[in-house]
Amino acid sequence: MSRLDSALTPSTLLLILGTVGLLSFGQVLFKHASVNVSLLDPRTFMSPVLIGAIAIYGVATLAWLAVLARVPLSLAFPFYGLGFVLVPVFARLFLNEPLRWQVLVGGAIILLGVSITSWRGN
Repeated sequence: MSRLDSALTPSTLLLILGTVGLLSFGQVLFKHASVNVSLLDPRTFMSPVLIGAIAIYGVATLAWLAVLARVPLSLAFPFYGLGFVLVPVFARLFLNEPLRWQVLVGGAIILLGVSITSWRGN
């Protein structure tokens, strides 16, 4: 069995999805923090929301390194596309931003693409 065949175990898939979920949630926190951050006032960079977003990105980076230690980049990286689905959904849930139908259609296409790239055919 090649590394590619054995790489996408349920635990590795969960780690990949968790990483993408953390990165997506971090983006929502960055957006939330951006309302109060000013480049002219460095004190605004001590916002708990901004610090939380940076911490989440740090954890996600460590998780991504764990993913890359187990999975070829060509298999893992397409899952990053799920962020294009999760970020708008999280923005709707947590920031009350509109969720356009085009995002949902595009998200379905992305999900199809991720499925195709991760498919382990014989």
